[in-house]
Amino acid sequence: MDLASILGLITAVAAILIALLMEGNSLAALLNIPAIIIILGGTIGATAFSCRPKELRRVPELLVQVFQDSHADFENIINTLVNLAETARREGLLALESRAQQFDDSLLRHGLSFAVDGIDPEEIRRIMENEIIRRQQEYKSGAGIFETAGGYAPTMGIIGTVIGLVHVLSNISDTTKLAAAIAVAFLATLYGIASANILWLPMAAKLKARAGEKMVVDQIIMEGILGIVQGKNPRLIQRELGTLAGLESANEV
Repeated sequence: MDLASILGLITAVAAILIALLMEGNSLAALLNIPAIIIILGGTIGATAFSCRPKELRRVPELLVQVFQDSHADFENIINTLVNLAETARREGLLALESRAQQFDDSLLRHGLSFAVDGIDPEEIRRIMENEIIRRQQEYKSGAGIFETAGGYAPTMGIIGTVIGLVHVLSNISDTTKLAAAIAVAFLATLYGIASANILWLPMAAKLKARAGEKMVVDQIIMEGILGIVQGKNPRLIQRELGTLAGLESANEV
């Protein structure tokens, strides 16, 4: 599990609750079930309406990614490519054919197949760049789902507050309770703004950061494959890929 995500969420929620309690509010007074239904139901419904079914089916997977402690292992990827380069130098590119299917990453698998097939390096670059662009669009579309939810949530909060105020003002039988009833109505706005800024938007930011890491991984794979096809020295490939990944060890060749 990603402790930073979990601790960040807990800290944000705790800070809001502690501040409200310090103001003299009680936790029971902060609970408004109808407002919660409006915020969650309205936000999820509007977001689902805005997205394609294919994107919505990825939501469970994306939630796992947000709270999963998975960071790109640049060193392992570079070492794998350097090892492949050494094999290609000793035994030729055809020796990579049997190893291509061992990798789960489709970009690496296809790139090795292109290398074995003797495709021109510039053509390999063009194909792999197109694939990287497609993968990036897929990565970022996941973040877009939560950004969309973060945009709708505050508006749903306002809608909930308006509904609450309409109910309050249409039943002014006891004016002594009017201020308290209005305060309860404004809880919907609080829920909407809070859910957007401590849940949906941070999730989107986390997924964007992961997409950035995956972009670097894809570029490392592409440049590594091209280096192998061009017959570069494995140590030179290691240096170039290390620099691309921002590793300090890149200069220690």
